[in-house]
Amino acid sequence: MKAVFSNNYLEQSGFVKQCIENFDSKGKILAEGRNEIRIFENDAEQYNIKSFRIPNTVNKIAYRFFRKSKAQRSFEYASILEKKGIGTPAPVAYFENPSSVFFRESFYVCRHLQAHLTFRELVTDLDFPDHENILRAFTRFTYELHQKNIQFLDHSPGNTLIVKTGSTYEFFLVDLNRMNFKELNFEERMQNFSRLTPKRIMVKIMANEYAGFINKSEEEVFEKMWFYTEQFQHKFQRKKALKKKIKFWKR
Repeated sequence: MKAVFSNNYLEQSGFVKQCIENFDSKGKILAEGRNEIRIFENDAEQYNIKSFRIPNTVNKIAYRFFRKSKAQRSFEYASILEKKGIGTPAPVAYFENPSSVFFRESFYVCRHLQAHLTFRELVTDLDFPDHENILRAFTRFTYELHQKNIQFLDHSPGNTLIVKTGSTYEFFLVDLNRMNFKELNFEERMQNFSRLTPKRIMVKIMANEYAGFINKSEEEVFEKMWFYTEQFQHKFQRKKALKKKIKFWKR
């Protein structure tokens, strides 16, 4: 199995390799589903290991010969974020298990970060303590991403961990395998908010905060943010309804 480590964690390579070898039988399950995440502990340090499912037949070939795996991209993008001063759990290593013809499973390893909340709590509870201040701080964080030429394509409610330190909030990106690094225009910046929340009041607050940093009126910023939000929600609900129909007809 191919293994690539961060220079900062070479001393932990033996332990991490054992975790990969025993992934299915050890560790604490954090998330299950399409991919699986487990937490492993060594000398009071916790490591977060994400196992990516074996891809379909087309991607088995694509990832073997033509494309970087999700694990490799997660590791490389985390390293780029660190260099740019953007929060993300520290990258440790990635593992790939290809055959001579097909790509099989892969793993991404990072330090485990114990967060106080994610953006999702802000969406589900408008009365969450200090809600508006957190939302405005998050908007400033997103503006910083844009200014540093980072387009986080999975900028969605569960993919930003939030840590409170005193009266301030720090933000850390996870699920990193889909990113672009380029200068973003106004439309791309506004579209980057589309997956976060369907709640108009939250979009209004984010638009108000973001408009203070660019040469656009609050009205224009909100109009674009809300346009892309509605567009995304329409596609999301249509896809959800289609899945229900398919599930019904499979009975």
